[in-house]
Amino acid sequence: MSTIRNHVQLIGNVGQEPTITNLESGKKVARFSLATNEYYKDSKGEKQTDTNWHTVVAWGKTAEIVENYVVKGKEVGITGKLKTRSYTTDNDEQRYVTEVVADEILLLGSKSDK
Repeated sequence: MSTIRNHVQLIGNVGQEPTITNLESGKKVARFSLATNEYYKDSKGEKQTDTNWHTVVAWGKTAEIVENYVVKGKEVGITGKLKTRSYTTDNDEQRYVTEVVADEILLLGSKSDK
């Protein structure tokens, strides 16, 4: 039962080219935005789209997969967990960021997408 605590699954399109960072420790981290769409009909019966944007972070081998195969517009599936962190701005304002930390990435769409 503990495997379904803080478990996220998303399928969406990459919104921008991933940013890859090689840390001094030798670890690799990838960051990118992911757009997910929900479709519904409004009160007039017209089809509507609600798009949500997520920040995805991948580490290690998963970051290498992102670096080698993930590009803007690519459809991907993500499994992972939500992680919230905080930081203080130069103006001493406290900010909070929630990200999806990816454990696995599934490359979707056709092979010619890259």
